[in-house]
Amino acid sequence: MLIRDKKHFTWGVLLTVSFFAALSYMFTPHFGDGHNAFEASDHMFNSIAKGSTYYLPEIMEEAKAFDGEMIEVTVLGENQEGKDLMDEAAVVLGHSGAQVTPGADGLTYSADLGALLGVALADSDAMFYNKGEDLESKYGMHPKVAMYVWWKVLQSTITELNVQKRFKEALFLKTAISKGVEVGYNFYGIEPESAASKAGTLTFDLVFYVIYTLWWGFAIFFLSEGIGLQMTKGKKSET
Repeated sequence: MLIRDKKHFTWGVLLTVSFFAALSYMFTPHFGDGHNAFEASDHMFNSIAKGSTYYLPEIMEEAKAFDGEMIEVTVLGENQEGKDLMDEAAVVLGHSGAQVTPGADGLTYSADLGALLGVALADSDAMFYNKGEDLESKYGMHPKVAMYVWWKVLQSTITELNVQKRFKEALFLKTAISKGVEVGYNFYGIEPESAASKAGTLTFDLVFYVIYTLWWGFAIFFLSEGIGLQMTKGKKSET
């Protein structure tokens, strides 16, 4: 390989080597609790996200509007996965006061929708605050399994309520899932943090990201200069 500009090529090599040395270090478990830099960053952003996604009190209050409203649906009959969860679903639904009847086509249950939502959202709230032991003692199963069962049951219930043209109830169930059940499940085990409490770390991450991007860009630029690759303006053709 012909080196046309030794100085720029040397700078490019040094930047490239140091870039990959820094990258290698970021994969080592030296960033707290045995995490590498990427895991630690992901954990921090998840904590900040958790601190800004707590809508459960409002959703629980809105769910009271459905107190005394009875529903009867058959759920979990869509596929084999749903049918495999019928035993767990019967346990979970039973704690909401629902009357449950298993069958070949799925699990049929009748329930007070307000009471059902109250239990599902209370479980979501417990999961949000990392109180999985409450669900484990209540249902006798891993807390994330219990929440997944809630998710499957309520998703299946939405389908059935839409068939019954009970769109208002189905729409609220969708909200309860996205702002309650899924939040409790996805953020279980993560401690919530505010962005203000991590302002210094966030600023460092942003500045480092910009510098690190430029670092690699200049490495490529100097290597290209060193071997004589240059970007030049094309000549305008005249006709």
